[in-house]
Amino acid sequence: MPAERCPAPESSVTEPAASFAELGVPAALVDVLNADDITTRRFRALDLRVDNKPDLTPVSDADQAAEESLRNVLRRSRPRDAVLGEETGRSGSGPRCWVIDPIDGTKNYVRGVPVWATLIGLMDGPDVVVGVVSAPALSRRWWAALGGGAWTGRSLTKASPLRVSSVTKLGDASMSYSGLGGWSERGLMDNFLGLTRSVWRTRAFGDFWSHMLVAEGACDISAEPQVNLWDLAALQVIVTEAGGRFTSLEGEVTPGGGSVVCTNGHLHDEVLAHLQNFHE
Repeated sequence: MPAERCPAPESSVTEPAASFAELGVPAALVDVLNADDITTRRFRALDLRVDNKPDLTPVSDADQAAEESLRNVLRRSRPRDAVLGEETGRSGSGPRCWVIDPIDGTKNYVRGVPVWATLIGLMDGPDVVVGVVSAPALSRRWWAALGGGAWTGRSLTKASPLRVSSVTKLGDASMSYSGLGGWSERGLMDNFLGLTRSVWRTRAFGDFWSHMLVAEGACDISAEPQVNLWDLAALQVIVTEAGGRFTSLEGEVTPGGGSVVCTNGHLHDEVLAHLQNFHE
């Protein structure tokens, strides 16, 4: 059965912030996101340069240029904040840290598949307080601030609130994932396949999109066995502000646990039980 949407509780936020500045996002950074210029211009470019990083994952000239552009903005507008990016690591110190993935879904990007996004999260100590996901090839954007609700739209003035589904039975749930390889490497393939056989429907939408679909209520479960902080920081606050749960495979409420299980909340403990057998 299709996922049902859960009505927002009476205490939920019904209006987005008047400006990204209220979320702590520098105006210049918003300008970069609004344009999405570098990533969009280089998408499907015939002269796109692609290299392999030491971990054998691909990196394009667009990844590097986009991260440098975002770092330059933050260097000028938030000089006291630290920055952690996928391509060039961490710079600066202090409790506030901007966590950047310039192109989440690089393998899609370099093959011309339009499922990729720029992810920007702001952490204050261990907590993610702001998350922004911009997917220009899909003409979609999602964002949230801690205590301020989760939203989707092209701009703050044209935003709709996000809310997870109200599905409560695993057999009625729609699940999305990125691939199978990581589950084998963690010795969890049988667990994962058992979970896929227990749900109503599975699709591999992959990367950030799986988790944003949970936040929208279009999917009910998403999971990845091997991820980094920059893959998740922006996503966590969006999912939780939409009413979902977002943990590691071990059940830790952190974007830095090296894995992720994301659900509408109702199904979370049951999903973890399916995926934790080898951990016991």
